[in-house]
Amino acid sequence: QPELGKPMRNCYSLPGPGFTYGIHMHKRDGGVPEAIGHWDSVKAKPRKRIMPRDFVAMGRAAVDEGCTTARQFALYYKYMDIRCKDKGILRYGGKVPPGMTFGRPPRPSTPFFDLMQHRYKELWMEEQRARTVVQHVVKKKIGEVRGNRTTFLRTHPLPVKEESFWHPQRFEKVWAPHNPSPDQRQ
Repeated sequence: QPELGKPMRNCYSLPGPGFTYGIHMHKRDGGVPEAIGHWDSVKAKPRKRIMPRDFVAMGRAAVDEGCTTARQFALYYKYMDIRCKDKGILRYGGKVPPGMTFGRPPRPSTPFFDLMQHRYKELWMEEQRARTVVQHVVKKKIGEVRGNRTTFLRTHPLPVKEESFWHPQRFEKVWAPHNPSPDQRQ
């Protein structure tokens, strides 16, 4: 029953002053003085990550061994456990190759002497000059009239065939009167 003349309470009473909210950590619960006095570093234990089975590689190996039926494949999968290779080996405790920072090779240092002498500007200017020369050559080629077979034959005539006066008899065109002319009919 609610108290007379007071609103009904819809909350719970708070616990006493000795109550700790959250998880009570005996090891690190010393407050600011303990944190300043000595650092309690927690070393992470590397977990061995179990990779999923590589069924494609196991299937290839089973075929190489001569498995043909489903039962043989099942027995092969049971006794030969091939796992996928870990692509993120560097993220899970692998060693980083020397000279590599966060997976990217370091950038070569910029030579300060070249900056002072405006070497990069000179290189850019040379590239621009070479580009304009190439563009002029291309424009000249575009402006030229392209020759066709007729213009080529005019500038380079075919060699003249030497006339031969002797012809074999069998290659001669012989006039054979199949239809006699009107003069021959009479």
